[in-house]
Amino acid sequence: MDLRIMGLESSPLLSTLQQMMELSDDKSSSASLNGPSRTYVRDAKAMAATPADVKEYPNSYVFVVDMPGLKSGDIKVQVEDDNVLLISGERKREEEKEGTKYLRMERRIGKLMRKFVLPDNANTDAISAVCQDGVLTVTVNKLPPPEPKKPKTIEVKIA
Repeated sequence: MDLRIMGLESSPLLSTLQQMMELSDDKSSSASLNGPSRTYVRDAKAMAATPADVKEYPNSYVFVVDMPGLKSGDIKVQVEDDNVLLISGERKREEEKEGTKYLRMERRIGKLMRKFVLPDNANTDAISAVCQDGVLTVTVNKLPPPEPKKPKTIEVKIA
């Protein structure tokens, strides 16, 4: 699809999406050694299509991610490399019943994914996740601030 026809060529987000679409459609670029891998393109599309809000509270960080049509068991919340929060899931197409044909298919299927680099004060041992009505809320508690170091008194000995 050529976005120039629609008058949207100046949008950086749309031009990036068009480049990703062209990369996935072009078989020769995926076979190239310098081109991105098919998995990378798939993950990039999933991340671009998965909306999220991030909020900071005094004692926690909250990540709110739309995960339409997924049940709690279909969603993974992981911590990679000690500071990267990975939220993922996959929405699959419903099985077609005999005698039924689609007249239109507009709902998105495929992988949903977001990655967030957690701040240094995030407590990766205290993470909770709740999914309600297709909205996932992940809460990451903050570590308490370090106590200020008290000056150390050294006894002076007389020789």
